[in-house]
Amino acid sequence: MPRILIVDDDRNLLKVMRGVLENPGTDIVEASNADSALSAVEAQSFDLVVTDLKMPGARSGMDVLALSLKTHPSVPVIMISGFGTIEAAVDALKRGAYDFITKPFDPDELLQTVKKALSESRKNKELLSPYFDETGSFASGIVGGTAAIQQILRTVKKVAAADSIVLISGETGVGKELIARAIHLGSPRHARQFIKVNCAAIPDALLESDLFGHEKGAFSGAVFTKPGRFELANGGTIFLDEIGEMPLNLQAKLLAVIQDRAFERVGGVKTIRLDVRILAATNRDLAAECRKGTFRSDLFYRLNVVPLFIPPLRERREDVIPLTRYFVTRFEARYSRKVSIPPEVLNAFSGYHWPGNIRELENVIERMFVLSEGNLLEPSLLPPELRPGIQAAANSSFKSQTDAVTRSAEKQMIVDALRDAGQNRTHAAKVLGISRRTLQSKIKEFGL
Repeated sequence: MPRILIVDDDRNLLKVMRGVLENPGTDIVEASNADSALSAVEAQSFDLVVTDLKMPGARSGMDVLALSLKTHPSVPVIMISGFGTIEAAVDALKRGAYDFITKPFDPDELLQTVKKALSESRKNKELLSPYFDETGSFASGIVGGTAAIQQILRTVKKVAAADSIVLISGETGVGKELIARAIHLGSPRHARQFIKVNCAAIPDALLESDLFGHEKGAFSGAVFTKPGRFELANGGTIFLDEIGEMPLNLQAKLLAVIQDRAFERVGGVKTIRLDVRILAATNRDLAAECRKGTFRSDLFYRLNVVPLFIPPLRERREDVIPLTRYFVTRFEARYSRKVSIPPEVLNAFSGYHWPGNIRELENVIERMFVLSEGNLLEPSLLPPELRPGIQAAANSSFKSQTDAVTRSAEKQMIVDALRDAGQNRTHAAKVLGISRRTLQSKIKEFGL
């Protein structure tokens, strides 16, 4: 059950927020001033903090943000600000706030922002557990025992402490974002923002503004100044996912930002200095894209400081079962019930080629978990594409049983023929209708 701390000196607004956010699966804790909020943050653990920025007294929402980030760096904090405090809210984002909402807020906007933040909080918790030990130190916990995964683990632990650019490559669904977050969480920047940008999901016309922000009046619809993702990530980490989808004109600007560690907002003249770590990911072969002219080779060399390749799941089938048990444990905690997996399902998982990689495996397990009525993830819950694995396993089992019966009968026939022939192998071979050489081979094979 997620626990949310809501903070505002306006008690009517607290009631409104509780009404929007409260449901049977959520625990809401209220605080009517910054001092009460600070005491709550020190005494309890939360999955999310939603706080007003300006409140009466010497302390404000900024103090709540600072203490929350210090004591629980993985917990998102959403700031609520009036129209006159937008600049302060932007400053809060730079200091590590997850997002801000302006008053008067739209209940739907609040609800959607909170849902996204809780999803981020859950993801951070799930990451913190396997990647950090009980003392908070970076630990070995990437799921998988293959040599490739162990090498990735060693690289992640090394580069986490550094500030180098890392280019993570691999097919869709292999866990590139997971590795990027692990690098951030293991770095000295872990208490600051981790800002993800999916370069493939944002239209080309909006990507520049999204990355670098814009000034008021820079283009039609720019009614106020807006900071970009690079500015919000200042002091932390920016993760450029699907970097291979970035248009060439923006690649040139990104190259300049990496070289100069500075940029200007769209329509602006003020230079903004950057202290940000850049992680990038791609499912394309960027070297090949450079040869085709669709990706700048100079940008590729700038990004490819520490290359990290994540192999597809079909190339490390030994990791399927450990990953399965990891996801089952995770969903058991999420849905508050224990389940077991029959051998037929595990065999089907091991024999499947997983074109969607780890993401597909996770989705299949969650779907089976949701659809199951008891405490068993039955084979009937498998999606159609995995069911041939069940039949293949059954066929394999039948074949192995018939082979065993055949071998047992063959061995007994040889034993009987040798006994009747007084152990004369030539005579026994004639009775059996096989050559003496074949009989010799069978005697050796059966250990007679």
